[in-house]
Amino acid sequence: MLASTFAAAVGLPVAASAADVTLLNVSYDVARELYQDINPAFEAQFKRTTGKTIQIKQSHGGSSKQARSVADGLEASVVTMNQANDIDMLADRGLVAKDWARKFPNNAAPAYSTMVYLVRKGNPKGIKDWTDLAKPGTKVVIPNPKTAGNGRYTYLAAWGSVLQNGGTDAQARELVTKIFRNVPILDTGGRAATTTFTQRQIGDVLVTFENEVQLVRKEFGDNFDIVYPASSILAESPVAVVDKVVDKRGVRNEATAYLNFLYSEQGQEIIAKHYLRPRSAAVAKKYAATFRPIKLFTVDEVFGGWRAAQKRHFDDGGEFDKIYGGQ
Repeated sequence: MLASTFAAAVGLPVAASAADVTLLNVSYDVARELYQDINPAFEAQFKRTTGKTIQIKQSHGGSSKQARSVADGLEASVVTMNQANDIDMLADRGLVAKDWARKFPNNAAPAYSTMVYLVRKGNPKGIKDWTDLAKPGTKVVIPNPKTAGNGRYTYLAAWGSVLQNGGTDAQARELVTKIFRNVPILDTGGRAATTTFTQRQIGDVLVTFENEVQLVRKEFGDNFDIVYPASSILAESPVAVVDKVVDKRGVRNEATAYLNFLYSEQGQEIIAKHYLRPRSAAVAKKYAATFRPIKLFTVDEVFGGWRAAQKRHFDDGGEFDKIYGGQ
């Protein structure tokens, strides 16, 4: 259950049983429940097809924080993040292939999501779109864009919403500045932000991934409503094999098979059940009623790609530091 995992600092407990192969999947904060279902399904398939026993261990936290842990020596076999920028950083360090995005289909992203709003029952503040988050007196819960891909997507979604409507960068900066003035606390990851909003009862609105708000609704029922803005950002969930680790341990084939499983019909079905938008047309059609149509724009279209967005907005001394540090 979602509530029982909010306080977990790292990953999932794994049964103490002998395994022929062990992999570590270092992942982002709000993917805990997804991999709690993905891992045993893959382990069972691997056993059926190879006769070998495989064990998948998990580590979860803010996406960028997790990527830095891998860069600093955490021996991940694979990384499953919520933004390409974190894997690019690992590629720059020589841990992941430079062309990692071409190693698997769909830019190596087997699923995608977008940023939506979770509000308290009845939406007492009347929140409908990005401009409403900037209104005085509205408390907005967003994790720190410096450590969480969740927060980074939210920042870019708000900024991009202005540009998509014909506005200027100056107007976008003004909107984002006002929104972050309304943020009472910057948690380091998306799950911590969810806890702040749902359990600590802080804030009028939580901005987070569509799959996260759906899980909260499933867990807490009628306490909250979901609001879709007029437009939002395409939030891909990219994956990569950590070459340096799998070659050292001789588990490249197993790590590749694990990530390929995410694209299988079984993997895509599990992805959809966890409210992430699947790549499989057949699975997407089956779950069409789950995913509301929404106008999406990409980081490439609006910001010139993740590297450009990172340098301008999130590097030390960038736009976010100027916006938040000036408060």
